[in-house]
Amino acid sequence: MKKNNSICMRLFYYGYGLALIFTLSSCTKDYIDPSRALNEEALSSSQALTDISIGLQRTYSYLRTSNIYNKVTANGFVTNELLLRNEGNIPELQLSTGGSTVDGTNTVLAGLWTSSNKIIYDANLVIQNARKLADKNRASGIIAYTTVLKALSLGDLAMNWEQVPATVGRNASFVDRMEGYRMAISSVDSALLFTETDSISNAFLQDIPAASIDIKNTLYALKARYSLYIGDYEEALSAASQVDLKKVSVFAYDNVSPNPIYTFATSTNNVFQPKDEHLGLPEALYPDPNDQRVLFYIENANPAPPAVRIKGFWFTNESPIPVYLPGEMLLIKAEAYARTSRLDLALIELNKVITKRPNDDVYGLGAAMPGLTGPYSEEELLTLIYKHRCIELFMSGLKLEDMRRFNRPQTEMKRNFFPYPFVERDNNANTPADPAF
Repeated sequence: MKKNNSICMRLFYYGYGLALIFTLSSCTKDYIDPSRALNEEALSSSQALTDISIGLQRTYSYLRTSNIYNKVTANGFVTNELLLRNEGNIPELQLSTGGSTVDGTNTVLAGLWTSSNKIIYDANLVIQNARKLADKNRASGIIAYTTVLKALSLGDLAMNWEQVPATVGRNASFVDRMEGYRMAISSVDSALLFTETDSISNAFLQDIPAASIDIKNTLYALKARYSLYIGDYEEALSAASQVDLKKVSVFAYDNVSPNPIYTFATSTNNVFQPKDEHLGLPEALYPDPNDQRVLFYIENANPAPPAVRIKGFWFTNESPIPVYLPGEMLLIKAEAYARTSRLDLALIELNKVITKRPNDDVYGLGAAMPGLTGPYSEEELLTLIYKHRCIELFMSGLKLEDMRRFNRPQTEMKRNFFPYPFVERDNNANTPADPAF
């Protein structure tokens, strides 16, 4: 515990120090800016680059300003996973209401947008300078670890907005969100190439927070996820097959740096809770009463309101949140096979999820039900895959993308894409028009 607390305190100082460095170095003067030398010195040190990359993980995963809190919250409300507990939380109220109520003032969306772009910007600097390090094995680790956070941030933008910035900077141009996924995949491919050329040093792995993120498995998992989203099914299959489903990859928390969903929702019962015991699914897709995943994710709190409360990966302040789930990889393969008319193979992969027992899953997540026998049409099989993605990946922040990809009725969602935050629109003339819905 002492080691974890020490790391958490380091995360605070590294994040603060990075913010200070880039704030100072943004000043433009006619004479030599002494902070510029500090910036260059920091970015040429392997330990400083390691520290900065650790700070990016903190930005992504800790506090109410993090991607973790904001993407789970935004996605959860507009896809009917979550129930609002207090209308005094105005940003969450907007998302819970949906439609045109959600606008550019929403601080949940502004937080997700700002955090993602900051991580991408800082990650690019870290990766660029890590390439120059003499210790190639540490450089490989820094690049690969930082790329995990960069790819996640690119993906979060592409999942929630129609267009994403092509670069990070003043008056950045925008590209279609599918290009955002391709940028994430390209960055992952580059990082994987580094790790194949120069293996990640053990010294680097000991420096990152409790070695909680399995770097190579996570890179392959993200490549599989985003390849599926752009319709590159063969690449999705290949990447998902590279992921060791027995390895854990999580954002770790403790008493110093607690789980943000637990801190602001579970423990307070003030912001949100799960919508219902059906995980917010329409009646035709209700989970089976014997599906053990439901009581993994929720607990029945009757008679005390609300009737359903958060459990799963957000049950305590120390609950780790997975970067990806083994079941996601199986469902990626099932969907990729189904969309390429290999229905028998799709059903095999889907049944691996349905029959998986809690003891057979590294996180204890399993439906433990009999397998399906079929036969099913492609449409029927895809509907079943969607249903089990909604259950297996509950409150993961991925459901809105799934709803689009599976052509779910708009009546099942409260937004399709999000409006661009005013923090971007007010400072970038290239910001696109907001989507109608």
